[in-house]
Amino acid sequence: MPELPEVEALKDFLADHVVRHEIVRVLPVAISVLKTYDPPLAALEGREVTAVHRHGKFLDLETDGGPHFVTHLARAGWLHWKDRLPDGPPRPGKGPLAMRVALETGEGFDLTEAGTQKRLAVYVVRDPGEVPGIARLGPDPLADDFDETRFTRLLQGERRQIKGALRDQSLIAGVGNAYSDEILHAARMSPFKLASALTPEETGRLYEALRSTLTEAVERAHGLAAGRLKAEKKSGLRVHGRTGEPCPVCGDTIREVSFSDSSLQYCPTCQTGGKPLADRRMSRLLK
Repeated sequence: MPELPEVEALKDFLADHVVRHEIVRVLPVAISVLKTYDPPLAALEGREVTAVHRHGKFLDLETDGGPHFVTHLARAGWLHWKDRLPDGPPRPGKGPLAMRVALETGEGFDLTEAGTQKRLAVYVVRDPGEVPGIARLGPDPLADDFDETRFTRLLQGERRQIKGALRDQSLIAGVGNAYSDEILHAARMSPFKLASALTPEETGRLYEALRSTLTEAVERAHGLAAGRLKAEKKSGLRVHGRTGEPCPVCGDTIREVSFSDSSLQYCPTCQTGGKPLADRRMSRLLK
């Protein structure tokens, strides 16, 4: 799933490629991807893109005097830039293509989604705050005003395990399964530790790990073409998705806890005092 660093890089990439260009056609292929009907998709056509924004994991194309084109790529969605779009409209079918956006230059992008769980979403709205997922977002962890004091206040009274708290978009915007693993590894903290049980020293360590992990990931992704972002994300991860490999910090074997629809990875030596965590395969921790 694209998380804050990848969506930030996509935002910058699109800003360089679509701002000051006109949207001439928006072609839905999978109708289920469109979550709004007023304004219609056609309201985007003939509009110039004036800015590109990121709200958590949401991408937002703002048009001149018109609606916003907002998308959430969900777990298996992606954006593919085309220097030259194919001639003719795309054909609906069983492929991954969900929507195509064409510019007056002949360039544009496709939104695709692999797999059978179709969660990719597109909204055409007058204001991004009309999108329910944006309206309930918590603060952006890379915002200038997101300091340690604010982070500490967010965690006060949190009775959940810290892994689940970090992934809650209404608490902190933009962090998902992969980067929460990376943040907790950098903070030397068990994913099962209760957020309310953190000491001031641990809270400070977690805050620094949150900011540094995301900042470094954004810097690695900066300037990359959209097609290279997935590979860059994977290469930069130290524990997530690396079950059975040696920890790059201590050399211990990275372990996994599986759940019904996801998994987490961690280093026992760095994070849990050398003790393996129970593999609660049917746990609801991350739901």
